[in-house]
Amino acid sequence: MSDDNRSPISARQANALFADWKHAPGLVLAVSGGPDSVALMWLVARWRTSLARGPRLLAATVDHGLRPEAAREAREVKRLARDLGIPHRTMRWTGEKPASGVPAAARAARYRLLAGLARQTGASHVLTAHTRDDQAETLLMRLLRGSGIGGLAAMARESEREGVLIARPFLNVAKSQLIATLQKAGIGYADDPTNRDVRFTRPRIRAVIEQLRAEGGDARNLARLASRLARANAAIEILADGAARYLALKDQLIGAPTAASDATRNADFEAAAFAGLPEEIRLRLLLRAIDRVGHEGPAELGKAEALLAALDSALQKSAKSKSAPAAARQPKLKQTLGGAIVSLAGGRIVISAAPPRRRQGG
Repeated sequence: MSDDNRSPISARQANALFADWKHAPGLVLAVSGGPDSVALMWLVARWRTSLARGPRLLAATVDHGLRPEAAREAREVKRLARDLGIPHRTMRWTGEKPASGVPAAARAARYRLLAGLARQTGASHVLTAHTRDDQAETLLMRLLRGSGIGGLAAMARESEREGVLIARPFLNVAKSQLIATLQKAGIGYADDPTNRDVRFTRPRIRAVIEQLRAEGGDARNLARLASRLARANAAIEILADGAARYLALKDQLIGAPTAASDATRNADFEAAAFAGLPEEIRLRLLLRAIDRVGHEGPAELGKAEALLAALDSALQKSAKSKSAPAAARQPKLKQTLGGAIVSLAGGRIVISAAPPRRRQGG
C-alpha cells in the first residue's frame, strides 16, 4: 500500500480507531481548525452518534495569539462543532511570548490549557489529531538531537501529561486519508502557513522526508521504526523494573534500609549490585531515581550518561586497588543533577533531594 493513502476513512474504520475510549467519561477534542483536527472532530462526532452510551464530547481550540487569522479559525471550528452537536470552547494563550523557541513554548501552553479544561470538565482524555506523518517527523527530529531509545519511540498512542491522558488515535493514519475524508464530506478547513515556514524545524524535516521517500524512508516506514523502538523500549522498562526489585531484595537480605522504607523517598542501594547490571538498565534506574527525588524536572539524558560514567569510573578504581587499605579502597563521589544529589560512599549509592538553588540577587 502506498504511504500516500488517499482513501477516506469509513465509519467502520472510525469505530476501530476510537474503540479504546468508548467507556471514557468525557473527551476533550483538540481542534485547531486544520485538516487533521477537523477530521478528528467530524469522525468522533459520527462515531459518538453510533453509540447508545458513550463519552461526553467537548471541542477546544487554543488561540496562541501568534497569527491574526487564529481568531477567525476558532470561530469556524465553533460553527462546525455546533453543526455536529458538540460544545466548543476557545482558550487563549495570554502573556508575554518568548523571543525564541516559540513552537515548543506554544505546544507546552496548548497542552497546559487543554489539560486544565479536561480536569475542569471531568474529561479523562484529550484527543489530538497527530498522524503517521507527524510521528515520522518526530522520530527524525529526535534522531537528529541524539535521543535515546525512549525518545526515538516518538509519540505513544496514549500518554499522561499535566495529570490528564493524551490520546492519539491517528498515529497509524496518513494525513492524506484525513484530507480525503473531509473532501468526501464536503467540509472545509484552515490552512496554517506556518506549516510551510522553513524558519521552523518541522517544515524543514518534512522536506527531508520527501527526499528520503525515494530511498524507502517514507512516513510509513519511519513510523514503523518508531513503533518497533517503542516495543523495545517497553521491554527494557520491564527489565528495569525487575532490576529495581533485585536491588531492593539484595538490601533486604543484608538488612540495609531500602527506598521503600525510607520516609524521605531517597534512593539507596548497594553499589556493587548496581555495577553488575547492564549499562542501559543502570542508566534508567539512575534517571528514575533522580526524576523522583529531584525538583528540577526530568534530567537530561547526556548529563545522566556522564554521571553514570563517573560512577562506573569510581567503582572500577576501587576494584583495581585491592592492595590499598580498606578506607582507601572505598570509592567516593558526590554530584548534583536535576535537583538531586547523587552520592557514592561506603559501598552504597544514595540519591537524595538537593537544597533549592538560591535566587541570584535575592
